[in-house]
Amino acid sequence: VAMFLLRPSFRPLAAAAASRLPIAAFGSLKIKEGVFGRVQRANGGLKVAPWTRGTSTVSIGDVDVPRSRAAQFQENLEVLRGKAVLGGGEKRVAAQHSRGKLLARERLEVLLDEGSFLEYDQLMEHRCVDFGMHEQHFPGDSVVTGQGTINGRLVFVFSQDFTVFGGSLSEVHSLKIQKVMDKAMLMGAPCIGLCDSGGARIQEGVDSLGGYAEIFQRNVLASGVIPQISIIMGPCAGGAVYSPAITDFTIMVEGTSHLFITGPEVVKTVTHEEVTFDELGGARAHSVKSGVAHLTCENDIDALLRARILFDYLPLSNSEKPPRRYTADSRNRFDASLDKLVPEDPNVPYDMHDVITKLVDDGDYYEIMPKFAQNIIIAFARLEGRTVGVVGNQPMCSAGCLDIDASVKAARFVRFCDAFNIPIITLVDVPGFLPGVDQEHGGIIRHGAKLLYAYAEATVPKLTVITRKAYGGAYDVMASKHLRGDINLAWPSAEIAVMGAKGAVEIIFRGGSQEKQAQEVDKYEQLFANPLTAARRGYVDDIIAPSSTRLRLCQELDALYHKKLSNPAKKHGNIPL
Repeated sequence: VAMFLLRPSFRPLAAAAASRLPIAAFGSLKIKEGVFGRVQRANGGLKVAPWTRGTSTVSIGDVDVPRSRAAQFQENLEVLRGKAVLGGGEKRVAAQHSRGKLLARERLEVLLDEGSFLEYDQLMEHRCVDFGMHEQHFPGDSVVTGQGTINGRLVFVFSQDFTVFGGSLSEVHSLKIQKVMDKAMLMGAPCIGLCDSGGARIQEGVDSLGGYAEIFQRNVLASGVIPQISIIMGPCAGGAVYSPAITDFTIMVEGTSHLFITGPEVVKTVTHEEVTFDELGGARAHSVKSGVAHLTCENDIDALLRARILFDYLPLSNSEKPPRRYTADSRNRFDASLDKLVPEDPNVPYDMHDVITKLVDDGDYYEIMPKFAQNIIIAFARLEGRTVGVVGNQPMCSAGCLDIDASVKAARFVRFCDAFNIPIITLVDVPGFLPGVDQEHGGIIRHGAKLLYAYAEATVPKLTVITRKAYGGAYDVMASKHLRGDINLAWPSAEIAVMGAKGAVEIIFRGGSQEKQAQEVDKYEQLFANPLTAARRGYVDDIIAPSSTRLRLCQELDALYHKKLSNPAKKHGNIPL
């Protein structure tokens, strides 16, 4: 079923991953020989061999030979491990599969390299004795934690198990996650969380709430030190939502994942609004409207494979540069179609995705938040195998204007790239900030300043290409030379000015005849509807042919590889949040 739902390009990878899973299909569970300890199949179902105590014997021929305590302990230990692997039992496993969801361990099988997972704390159990909890114990509790590799590089992981107490967070559950996050910080490696939880374990009261806060504290301390990725693969409600919100990237699965502070029933009680789970906190709501989700995926396998691809673009920590990958795509590839891509009429749009595709290695890039604030594009790509962050105005949407959502979207991406030593390529075609009462009252001044702040504080290599319009304050904000841009290039089609010619003339020659204004428009365009004025003042380093842009960017990245720049010593800046 999951294979059918995948896009064709992912199916070979998914098939390889699925071959390692202990399930043959969503509807049944196949136990591999020797993998699950004392888990046994009997009468068409699964069971775990009973725990035994005291000395027992084994028969060799007609003689009963006492078994050593060590051997018996080892046997009982295998029983416990079998229980841990079985999770909440066959019925709950079947229920999880019936929803089209993988189990916690199956997800790790897909995410990590084959055979690389090392589990921690498989035998930890909750300590609660209230409300009958002393009679319900599952080794490992409701989360699987450990380390593994993705394409040979170290990563720390936790995967919440919805089959055990609904994946609810207990004190022990939190302690296991804390240990993984501490190890990730100590070893300088990313941490990926697979979230599928009903929320706090109510039976444990404030211990559960304290457990969340301990995780939040570690999320904050790890921010900007190691990459953090959250994959929402089921419910994530209440206090649980803040951890994914702090992490660098949040991936959601369509139809099965939900993020919200309060559920539909509470919303109905308090505000009398009737709303479904999907409408309130589904993948579409957070990828299109709220901007909480960076990516949405078709199913569990799709999400896990996309996380693997994202991981490959990132360094392990802020003390490293991103990995460099081999490419056969030469820096000397000149694409003549770029010379004709920008329309002569400045009011005719074009797709900035086409520009990115023609510039980066093999035309391949990884777009972040593609459905949110579509008037700006953010993506990871490679130039000569080096990871770069790409920010580009999109003329196809709102003419590429910056608004509140676009500013916030790009600002966070720029800050991530700066934190993890990823050079930033900025492609500029921006007529200004979007006007309107809603924008002004919504705080466009404050939110627009976030993007300015992000570019201004960034110390990584910053390369800017002005493809067409660069008007007003938006010109300054989009990685201009004045914000310590390292290399600022312009295409011949670039227009760098306070505003468009018609608007400028109407202000300068207010009350003049139409004939006079028409003459002045032509004059203004001759002066500013080209990049020469900015080039004469050094605000643009060079005017280049669009077809030579890839080569020039690769050359400049070589020169900037050892760039060293630091900001004044401070505790931290005060970005206008």
